[in-house]
Amino acid sequence: MKKIVESQNIKLIELLRVMDDRGQLAIAEYNDHIPFEIRRIYFTSDTVKGATRGDHANRTLQQVIIAIKGSLDVHLDDGSVKRIIHLDSNYVGLYVGPKIWRRLTGFSNDAICLVLASNNYDNTDYYSDYSEFINDVNKPSK
Repeated sequence: MKKIVESQNIKLIELLRVMDDRGQLAIAEYNDHIPFEIRRIYFTSDTVKGATRGDHANRTLQQVIIAIKGSLDVHLDDGSVKRIIHLDSNYVGLYVGPKIWRRLTGFSNDAICLVLASNNYDNTDYYSDYSEFINDVNKPSK
């Protein structure tokens, strides 16, 4: 598995793989691999060369991002540390917790990006303004 600097809200998750002469089966189960109950699933495909997806953070939403085909880069920012994770394996998920700014770039021509989410879509949970996000995550704790 790839090595990254993990934090409470960013970590790579290796899914269970079963391989035989028919091919590979990748399995993601709640509590064993996915640290939240899945409420929403979505995926991107046919992403235009040079396009950016995401470019936001969430207040409470948790996600696992999986490149089920092809590859992509996930730019992560917790307000103090920035990192880029290259996803190119369909049995490795990237857990992204609350209050992590994420931007997806560098999609290969065949990229299919699957996202498992902890909540249904809620526009009020999104930080779409980077300055607001930075101000909120860098507020002193009470």
